[in-house]
Amino acid sequence: MKLLIIEDEVRAADYLKQGLSENGYSVDVTHNGTDGLHVAANGDHDLIILDIMLPGIDGFAVLSALRTGKATPVLLLTAKGQTNDKVRGFDLGADDYLVKPFQFPELLARVRALLKRGKAPASDPVLRVADLEVDPVRHRAIRMGKRVDLTAREFALLTLLMQRSGEVLSRTQIASLVWDINFDSDTNVVEVAIRRLRAKVDDEFTDKLIHTVRGVGYVLEHRVTA
Repeated sequence: MKLLIIEDEVRAADYLKQGLSENGYSVDVTHNGTDGLHVAANGDHDLIILDIMLPGIDGFAVLSALRTGKATPVLLLTAKGQTNDKVRGFDLGADDYLVKPFQFPELLARVRALLKRGKAPASDPVLRVADLEVDPVRHRAIRMGKRVDLTAREFALLTLLMQRSGEVLSRTQIASLVWDINFDSDTNVVEVAIRRLRAKVDDEFTDKLIHTVRGVGYVLEHRVTA
């Protein structure tokens, strides 16, 4: 597996590179946002570890630009632990968030989890609802024969909704199952993620599959209209 670290603190970057290399990963490193974006956009990395506080363009700007054409999983690193920063990161397409200082084993566990996400067992069937197909093995979503480009987090969310098709899932359930953490009730991360997913899966199609159940949560199902 090939990783990219975008971190301006040289000692921190070297420490992460050494630890990840010792665990069998191939690691590239850049120390500013401009170089990081160039390497990320033109590389074939399986995961990007991205610091938010970078010289030149910051991590948020790198992530935003990257998401216009790449769905590579991104783990954000930051000294900022405020909920608003987390929400902004997830809104821009981050897949996970780690607040400094942290222990290397925690970062390693999150890296492994992100790399495993979407790599379902070969026995998993293709999920189908109406004209939408999701293949967990090939990490591919197709609607009406057209490939739908999704980030790792969006794919995890769509896969969950497809697996539980017809079942209304609460915001708390979705946050726990997709993000592996509990969000504050005032956080709109789930709503933002659903909106982004709808834009890719539903907006250009007549039949809408992702529905809001007011006061309860969300459900993916095909509803036949009279």
